[in-house]
Amino acid sequence: MTSQTTVDATDPGDRTSVPPSGPRLGRGMRGHPWLTLFSVAIGVMMVALDGTIVAIANPAIATDLGASFADVQWITNAYFLALAVTLITAGKLGDRFGHRQTFLIGIVGFAASSGAIGLSGSISLVITFRVFQGLFGALLMPAALGLLRATFPAEKLNMAIGIWGMVIGASTAGGPILGGVLVEHVSWQSVFFINVPVGALALVLGLLILLDHRAALGRSPENGYSAPRSFDVLGIGLLSGAMFCLVWALIKAPAWGWGDGRTWTFIAASLLGFALFTLWEKRVKEPLIPLALFRSVPLSAGVVVMVLMAIAFMGGLFFVTFYLQNVHGMSPVDAGLHLLPLTGMMIVGSPAAGALITKAGPRVPLAGGMALTALAMFGMSRLEAGTGSAVMSLWFALLGLGLAPVMVGATEVIVGNAALELSGVAGGLQQAAMQIGGSLGTAVLGAVMASRVDNDLPANWADAQLPQLTAEQLAQAKEAVQQGVAPVAPDTPAAVAAQITKVAHDTFMSGMSLACLVAAGVAVVAVFFALLTKRGENADAGAGVGHI
Repeated sequence: MTSQTTVDATDPGDRTSVPPSGPRLGRGMRGHPWLTLFSVAIGVMMVALDGTIVAIANPAIATDLGASFADVQWITNAYFLALAVTLITAGKLGDRFGHRQTFLIGIVGFAASSGAIGLSGSISLVITFRVFQGLFGALLMPAALGLLRATFPAEKLNMAIGIWGMVIGASTAGGPILGGVLVEHVSWQSVFFINVPVGALALVLGLLILLDHRAALGRSPENGYSAPRSFDVLGIGLLSGAMFCLVWALIKAPAWGWGDGRTWTFIAASLLGFALFTLWEKRVKEPLIPLALFRSVPLSAGVVVMVLMAIAFMGGLFFVTFYLQNVHGMSPVDAGLHLLPLTGMMIVGSPAAGALITKAGPRVPLAGGMALTALAMFGMSRLEAGTGSAVMSLWFALLGLGLAPVMVGATEVIVGNAALELSGVAGGLQQAAMQIGGSLGTAVLGAVMASRVDNDLPANWADAQLPQLTAEQLAQAKEAVQQGVAPVAPDTPAAVAAQITKVAHDTFMSGMSLACLVAAGVAVVAVFFALLTKRGENADAGAGVGHI
C-alpha cells in the first residue's frame, strides 16, 4: 500500500510522505510494518535499559571517580531532567522534519554520548554527557511511536504498541540484572559501552528499513496532512521552562523539604509558566501543542491515566528495590531476578493486551489493568520483613499483569486520538506524562515514607530500650531507615545490632506499607479516568504503508 498524500505541483514548498532518497529496496523490506517495529524496538530498548541499568553502576562510579553522594544523584537527575523537559519539543521536531530522521539522529547521538561517558575520567564529564543522553533519548521515543502510528493500519496498531510496551517493560525491569552482571564481571564503563554496538545495529536497521512519513508543508487537513512551516519558539521556551521548574522541584524536594520556600517557588514558577504557555498557544498561528488536542476527552483521560499509573508503579517500585536489597540482603542481581515475575507478565501480557484492545477497545482493559495494579499495590503493602519469595512473586506477577494493558491502552488512546500530523507531539506527550508521573510518584511517596519514619522511629527506638541518640544521630538514622538500612555502628555488640536492625526494618516496612497503600489509592482513581477512554478516532488515518 502506498501513501495517500499527493503532491500539489503549484506549491513547490510541499513535501509529502515519500521514501527517502537512497538505494531502492523492495517494498517487502523498506517500510514493512513488522520490520519497522523490530528496528525501532532496538533503539527504544537502548533508552529503556539506560533508565535503570545505570543505577547499579552508580556505587562503582562513585568509588572510581571519587564522587560525592550529590554527584551520584546527578548522574540520574541530569538524564531525567534533559529527557523530561525536551520530549514534547522533540516530538514536534519529528512531526516537522520526519520521524525517521529524528529517530536516526537520536540513535547516533545516544550511542555517541554513551561511549563518551565510558571514556570520561571525571564525574563532571559523566554528568555532562548524561545530559546529552537525555536530549538524544528524547528524540528517539516520540519518533518511535510516530513511526508505528504512521506505518501500521488500525487493526494492527494495538498489537504493535503491545510489543513496543513489552520491549520497554522488559528492558526497564531487566536493567538491574544486566547492570549487575556487567559491573560485577566487567566494569562500570561497560554499562555505557554496550550502547555503542546496539546503537550501530539500530542505525543500520533504520537506514535499511524505516520509511519517512512526513506531512505536507502548509496543506489543509482536508487535502493532506499538514506540518508546520515554522516553529513556535516562544512556546518551546515557555513549555521547557515550566517543565524544568516542575521537574527540578520534584528532584530537590526530598533534600529541601516540602515545606521549604525554594520548593514552592519552583512549583509556583512552573504553574506560571504553564499558564503563560496556555495563553500563548491560543494566540500563535502554528502552536507547539494545539490546545484543541485536549478537547478530546479520551486523549486527556489517557494522559491522566498514564500519569497516575506511573505514580503508582514507579513510586511503589522505588521502595521495593530497597526492600529486596537492604531488608532481605539480596545482591542487585538477585533483586533483579526476584522481579522477573513482573517482567515476565509484562512480556507475556503486553502483546495479549494489544490483541484484546483491538477487539474490545481500550476502556475495559485499561480499567481492569488499573484495578489489578491497585490490588497488587495493596498486596505489596502487606509484605513483611520475613515474607518469602513465593508471596512476593505473586504480587509482582499481578502488578505486571495489570500494567501491561495500561501501557498499551493508554498509549493507543493518546496517540490514536491525535491526528497523524501530531503523532510526534502525542508521542512526546505520552512519554512526558510517564516521566512526570514517575517523578511525582518517587517524590510524593518518598515524602510519605519520610513522614512515617519521622513519626515512628523515635518511639520504636525508645520502646526497644536502645541507647539514646543525639539530634544529629537521629537525623542520620532516619535517613538510613528510609532506605531500609539499619544504622549500626561498626563496634556495636551483636545483640544490640540485631535489635537496631529489627527496629530499622520494622519502621521501614511501616513506611513502605503506607506508601504502597497510597499508590493503590492512586490506581483506584485511575480506574475512573480509564472509563472515559475509547478507541482512537484517527487511528486509521494515514496508516498502512507497507505490507503486513
